[in-house]
Amino acid sequence: MTPSPVPAVDASPSPQSRSTLPVIDTVTRRAALGKAEAENYAEWFAVLADPTRVRLLHTLSTSAAGALRIGDLAAALGVSQSTCSHHVDLLRKVGFVVIDKVGTSSMVSVNAACCTGLPHAADVVMGTLSAPPCCPADLPADVTTRPVTESDLPAVLAIYDEGLATRNATFETRTPTAKQLRARWLPDLAWVAELDGQVVGWTAVTPTSARECYAGVGETSVYVTAAARGRGVGKSLLFTQVTEADSAGLWTLQTSIFPENRASLALHHSAGYRTLAVRTRIGQLDGVWRDTVLLERRSEVN
Repeated sequence: MTPSPVPAVDASPSPQSRSTLPVIDTVTRRAALGKAEAENYAEWFAVLADPTRVRLLHTLSTSAAGALRIGDLAAALGVSQSTCSHHVDLLRKVGFVVIDKVGTSSMVSVNAACCTGLPHAADVVMGTLSAPPCCPADLPADVTTRPVTESDLPAVLAIYDEGLATRNATFETRTPTAKQLRARWLPDLAWVAELDGQVVGWTAVTPTSARECYAGVGETSVYVTAAARGRGVGKSLLFTQVTEADSAGLWTLQTSIFPENRASLALHHSAGYRTLAVRTRIGQLDGVWRDTVLLERRSEVN
């Protein structure tokens, strides 16, 4: 796993002018799949039955610009513009792509909601969500985790500041003081990861409410420094986070992640987090409306 700085975020789904995939209920399923839901998923899969459309989606999602003109997309696929437009329109109707007019050109981009919606549709249909993983597997031997200490806070803040700069980790734009950050965390529910003797990541749980009935519900954040990507730091932090939260009596962990942050989404799914919704236009960052994916992990212990 190679997460970029990946904290819990508050974000928003795409603009109202954009088509978004329906929210998928990923609560553990043991009952039969409903007819309406099955028809909805079947429509998605039917649209993707054509290899040209699969290639079209892949071309868009891997393009450096994140969006392509119809003409450029047609050239990349080796089809005519009329054929390309036909496939784009079919993908648009079920919400896989978005079309924006820029001058006289039609710019096509992948609808971020489908990055989460489609894999979870497959998970629901195949029943894999009835047995979610308890935590990431294949933890690296050279990464260690431990509770945060006061001496760790400068490194923790530096990693947090690095995450702010990506603009894909959090809506926050200013780094808090060590005292402010410490005050947000639940007691004894913050940890750092070390690699080669250096603090390279951290995770913490904050309360979601002061009400007693929500005492076992926490909001989580995970940040990993860019220099430690690809070393399994995120996996180790998530393993510690979920197992220690279970031991502390928390029954629900939740987090919000920008849909563009696919590494963080995959990391949290590996720890048993389930996607609940894509929250459209939930907040602005640098004057731009952003979406977030709301995820939740329910403890099977508490």
